[in-house]
Amino acid sequence: MAAARLTSCVAVTSAAVASMSTFSDRASADSYFRFPFFSSSPSNAPASPNHPSDSEAEPLAPDEPKKSGFDPESLERGAKALREINSSPYSKQLFDLMRKQEETRLAELDAEKVNYELIQSQGDIERQRKMAEEQRNLIQEQAQRQAQVLRYEDELARKRMQTDHETQRQHNVEFVKMQEESSVRQERARQATEEQIQSQQRQTERERGEIERETIRVKAMAEAEGRAHEAKLTEDHNRRMLIERMQGERDKWLAAINTTFSHIEGGLRALLTDRDKLLMTVGGATALAAGVYTTREGAKVTWGYINRILGQPSLIRESSMEKFPGSKIISQIKSKVLNNSTLAGAEKPIGSKSGLGNVILHPSLQRRIEHLARATSNTKAHQAPFRNMLFYGPPGTGKTMVAREIARRSGLDYAMMTGGDVAPLGAQAVTKIHDIFDWAKKSRKGLLLFIDEADAFLCERNSSHMSEAQRSALNALLFRTGDQSRDIVLVLATNRPGDLDSAVTDRIDEVIEFPLPGEEERLKLLKLYLNKYLCDDNNGSKGGFLLKKLPQKITIKDLSEDVFREAAKKTEGFSGREIAKLMASVQAAVYGRPDCILDSQLFKEIVDYKVVEHHQRLKLAAEGGQYDLFEH
Repeated sequence: MAAARLTSCVAVTSAAVASMSTFSDRASADSYFRFPFFSSSPSNAPASPNHPSDSEAEPLAPDEPKKSGFDPESLERGAKALREINSSPYSKQLFDLMRKQEETRLAELDAEKVNYELIQSQGDIERQRKMAEEQRNLIQEQAQRQAQVLRYEDELARKRMQTDHETQRQHNVEFVKMQEESSVRQERARQATEEQIQSQQRQTERERGEIERETIRVKAMAEAEGRAHEAKLTEDHNRRMLIERMQGERDKWLAAINTTFSHIEGGLRALLTDRDKLLMTVGGATALAAGVYTTREGAKVTWGYINRILGQPSLIRESSMEKFPGSKIISQIKSKVLNNSTLAGAEKPIGSKSGLGNVILHPSLQRRIEHLARATSNTKAHQAPFRNMLFYGPPGTGKTMVAREIARRSGLDYAMMTGGDVAPLGAQAVTKIHDIFDWAKKSRKGLLLFIDEADAFLCERNSSHMSEAQRSALNALLFRTGDQSRDIVLVLATNRPGDLDSAVTDRIDEVIEFPLPGEEERLKLLKLYLNKYLCDDNNGSKGGFLLKKLPQKITIKDLSEDVFREAAKKTEGFSGREIAKLMASVQAAVYGRPDCILDSQLFKEIVDYKVVEHHQRLKLAAEGGQYDLFEH
């Protein structure tokens, strides 16, 4: 009964709520009356399917005004339903049920809204995916078309390049063929010309030889006839004179021999008979022999002592320091006399205006050498320790000359020794090394000690071919160079720097490589030695031109700059010493001519000959065999 009553109350309440909702929708703009528990419901929310609509609950009166939108009967029914609800003991449960229904309806609306938004987002994602896929397909198609275009262009370019290469190759083949034909024609013409010239020379030589032989034969016959006639006239007279001279000479020598032996016999008889004279003679001879021996040995000892105190050590090959007091003055006077004896108009050699005299180096290497010379000079001026140097490179590249120029420009004395002189000294090598360093301290300016071929005795101490004496000499030098010195600048020169002992390289502060001269340096060297050997009027006249015959002057013809440049290109790989020897060979060839004329043809011939000789020497050095360079 109670449940049925509650159900009827719910139905009535629902109808009232629906009516009030309709009413509130219609008159919300004109009325201030609102139910607090209906304020959150939307105006267009549908009615619950479990509750009957207003039309089912009670139809509208036919005479209700349509235009005003106000239904008083619905209001009365709603008010009646509310009073019944309020009077009902289940009002609270009813209101809770209604609130839950409203919340359920709102949750369903929210779920539908979320579902709708989800569907809409999925549609957007699907559209974007389709657009991205279409765009990707479009990009792939464009890339494929572009790749096809590039492949087609590359194919065209490759075909065009192949066509150009084939054309160029055919052109090069034709050009090479034409050059070969031209070279063959020129070689044939040259050979024909040389054969003709040689045949003419041979014919001329044969005719000249026949004429000379005939002349010599006629002259010999005439001289023989004259000598025979003269011999016949003087033979008897000469024979008589010879016999008389021989007899006179025999008599004279016999008389001299008899007189000498008679005097010796008398002296010996008198000496043997007189005891005092015999003792005096024997004593005098003994004293004379003792005096001669004592004087000779004393002179040796005295000279060695003076040489050890005042003279330079025996290992020093060359030095700017004076050997004995006054020797420097004598050498200066001698040099002045020699300079005054030369011609006044002598031309200075090319390169004397440079900072390193006659040394031709690469500009960067020359700047570094000048910087080292200035640094060494400033080091000496400020009494700072000197820096030791290592020069390495092929032979003949100017290491010795640069060391001498550094000593000259820095104001130091210069001394040179060779590493190959140490090994033959044996056990005395240690003493000689110490003598050099003790002697170097006598220099007031400071000494630059240049050791050429340093690897001869400064090689690795663990090498099998190094003797005990060489090892001791190396240890002595290491001992004297252990600390930085203010007296000695040690400069080592070697062609094989890798063979030096690690302790020796630890003493080195500056390492400088001397490479083979480049083309510009070779050009300058050619001009320098041409001026030295061929253009110097004083060459060969030094040392007293009054006592020597002046050499014949050399005449130079058509030696242009292009000839020198061509020679500089051909002499690639030549050292400075080889270029000097080349120009000395040119000088010898010029002096071999009766007219002493140097022209471009002779110069080129000597250069070509020396280039072939240089390549033969390199080939022999590579093969390690012995071969006579002049055999061919």
